[in-house]
Amino acid sequence: MSLHMTVDVARNSGESLTSQIQSFIKREIADGVLHPGTRLPSSRRLAGDLDVSRSVVVEAYGQLVAEGWLEAAPGSGTRVVGHLGQRRAAPPALLDEGGGGTGAGTGAGAGTGAGAGTGAGAGTEAGAGTEAGAGRSTRVRWDLRTGGDNVPAFPRREWLLCYERALGAAGPAGAGYPPLAGAPALRDELARFLGRLRGVRTDPGRLLVVSGFAQALALLCAALAGADGVPELALEDPGHPGQRRFVREAGLRPVPVPVDEEGIDVGALAATGVRAVLVTPGHQFPTGVVLSARRREALARWAVERGGWVVEDDYDGGLWYDRGPAPLALQRLAPERVVYAGTASKTLAPGLRLGWLSAPEPLVGALERARERQDLGSDAYTQLAFAEMLGSGLFDRHLRRLREGARERRGALEEAVARHLPGARVVGPAAGLHAYVRLPRHVDEGVVVAGARRRGVLVRGGASYRFGPAPAGAPALVVGHAHVPRGGVTEAVRALGLAAAGGRG
Repeated sequence: MSLHMTVDVARNSGESLTSQIQSFIKREIADGVLHPGTRLPSSRRLAGDLDVSRSVVVEAYGQLVAEGWLEAAPGSGTRVVGHLGQRRAAPPALLDEGGGGTGAGTGAGAGTGAGAGTGAGAGTEAGAGTEAGAGRSTRVRWDLRTGGDNVPAFPRREWLLCYERALGAAGPAGAGYPPLAGAPALRDELARFLGRLRGVRTDPGRLLVVSGFAQALALLCAALAGADGVPELALEDPGHPGQRRFVREAGLRPVPVPVDEEGIDVGALAATGVRAVLVTPGHQFPTGVVLSARRREALARWAVERGGWVVEDDYDGGLWYDRGPAPLALQRLAPERVVYAGTASKTLAPGLRLGWLSAPEPLVGALERARERQDLGSDAYTQLAFAEMLGSGLFDRHLRRLREGARERRGALEEAVARHLPGARVVGPAAGLHAYVRLPRHVDEGVVVAGARRRGVLVRGGASYRFGPAPAGAPALVVGHAHVPRGGVTEAVRALGLAAAGGRG
């Protein structure tokens, strides 16, 4: 099976790669991140993902088997030993102080963390057809907006297989109301999957299956306001405008906090006096930057010292195809102060309405009570089918195909930008379903967007994602590329280049 596992290794370390792999896996098992029975990638697959010799991984696995951490059986691969008792490791020294506590976009779109939205925004607009403008209609050739049609192809064959297996295994009991927190089989598989792929410190009892990130955010707003009296929620600026509206309509005041090349400005966050913040640290929406290591530590420290809450929206966490290693979840730095939110909307389909929360124990009850006032749980058969997809390895295989396709489109985008948009550059690592293209300072962003529309290309400018006016000299485009063929990416960017030529100041 094409399983994935995120392993944190440093090539400039004095410790050998084999030893680093061993130490990392031991630590993840001891901390309860890698759960008993979790199947690990084959030595060939992990070596390919880490770009190391297979013998390095074979030796690491062999030593861990010899020491009793892993077990290997013909036909069933290498797994974490099933009888190991999990023991929670102490939090990192940085986080020893403080106590516990709590991607369907909210306006639809890539930045909301999960798929179809609840309000106006990227996903509510048509992905094809015509676009009205200046008294006439222009046929839309390429829609580069995030959300809406900007989703990859759905794995119909694999999903049908998993759904059929789930129906067969569930029996009559599967037709009843599911547990409010989610089907136990899915929560078990999610705990293993999130620990293996994202390094999330969780267990099935702290997981809540929800109907996409829209519902997750609604539950969080209710839980934070009710259980902890939080009146406002800080949001990244720029960020998703749909989330901004959603938070306001949920009764909290959205507070903007600036984002720069290192992610959210934690100093500016602290200066606002808020006690809760929503962030996208793995791949900031829309700028694409990754929260730097020092900012991660600062944000975790802020949460602990302030007694605050961080909501980590890992809306496209499984879609990392940059050459460097994927960043691990922020949640692992402060699991008692960070709520981790994920979704299948970017990797499968927003129409499934499938997301999840891993919450600190003090907030689990508040979230379940808020959920009880909304509905009686998410569709049971969809949950069981997804559990089967995770447990069988078919979801990992699907992720790998998605990454390969997205990598090709991102490469085509970078080549086309270099050729047709002189002076522009694609910002951030190769990840997710969109890219942030920073335009030359002298280019008028609005003119480019309008000129592209006249040429049959729909795209959004960076200014539409800001709380207030965009800073002078910071024009940008937010380009969704997941659904566009490689040749279409080139053709669309060529049109952007012609529009930019007419928008130079």
